[in-house]
Amino acid sequence: MTGHDGSGPPRRCPPGFPKVWASFVEAVVDTAHANGPAAPRRDPEEAPSLATVLPGVERLLAIGDLHGDLDKARRAFRLAGLVDDRDRWAGGAATAVQVGDILDRGDAEIQLFFWLERLQRQAAAAGGALHVLNGNHETMSAARDFRFATAGGLDEFSRFARAHALELALKARCGCFGADGNTAAAAAAWRGEMREFRRAEGADARYAALRPGTGPLARRFLAPHPLVLQVGATVFAHGGVLPVHAAQGLPALNAAARAWLQGAAGERPPRILTGRSAVVWARDYSAEDAEACDCAGLAESLARIPGAARMVVGHTIQQEGINSACGGRVFRVDVGLSRGCGDGLPAVLEIRNDSVMQRLMEAPAPSPLPQGLGAQEAAEQLGRQPVPVPA
Repeated sequence: MTGHDGSGPPRRCPPGFPKVWASFVEAVVDTAHANGPAAPRRDPEEAPSLATVLPGVERLLAIGDLHGDLDKARRAFRLAGLVDDRDRWAGGAATAVQVGDILDRGDAEIQLFFWLERLQRQAAAAGGALHVLNGNHETMSAARDFRFATAGGLDEFSRFARAHALELALKARCGCFGADGNTAAAAAAWRGEMREFRRAEGADARYAALRPGTGPLARRFLAPHPLVLQVGATVFAHGGVLPVHAAQGLPALNAAARAWLQGAAGERPPRILTGRSAVVWARDYSAEDAEACDCAGLAESLARIPGAARMVVGHTIQQEGINSACGGRVFRVDVGLSRGCGDGLPAVLEIRNDSVMQRLMEAPAPSPLPQGLGAQEAAEQLGRQPVPVPA
């Protein structure tokens, strides 16, 4: 029999009950992780397909780096009319793309992942979509590079580890190891995971959660997210798709990144994720001095991607706010929003009918959404400007 300390083999329960018990335990634990409502977990055997190329939409929004700042993320999404004052999806059929860097520099990284996941489910149910890309800080964390993790962020992962260990112990009370049955292999894997998470603190807890292949947060939040995404004529990437990347094709880039995060491609990240020319690290199109951007390389990349007319990137803070370069062929959306990385005012890029670009900007003195208006109508009163397009 298994005791409260998780010792001994897992107990067996009547057929069918373990899944019911597991679902209950997961709902309770995820509510604690999210510090509020959480989306139900997907069946591990039903991994979502990895979106790469999607048709154009009437209203497309791009949101820059968030870096563990849930409060500022809420303000950005409300500014865009994507959520209401109760944090429910209010964007209807709109499509939003967050360009990566959820992790590091802030204290609410895990809460932010759970918040975005819940919005993704609500958006899909409403006929819209929310896509979250992986940035260089997701790659760094999965490779155990925690130089930008905050003390508060490490504490959040320590709490996650304790709650995950509790989840495993509660599931073990009835042999709940998902759909794999109460096999000896399942019990051994449970014991190993249980020991690791019960002992893990700080950096060890962070890596246990984000380790490619076995980390529960890597499986849930990193592996399902794309590295690159094309919606209509707009290509999204955290750093940038350089010609060497475009030559491989967007689907191949996503497949390589996902294989590594799923633990199927060795311990070291693939070349497309490392070095100054990586998809998540490149700054070739992000220099604030527009004349310093590699516009020729950008043109070559876009020419290699069928149907692409422009690129949207994050990664490099733009002191002047959302802007464009290379004659409107690249839009830069990292405004240094997080309090841990610039503390800039929220701003969102809006693309209407795959052609009209505008930036939504929060007023310097934030005011609540106007009463009596829908979220989108309120956003339209909070500051909409054309994005400057240099020649």
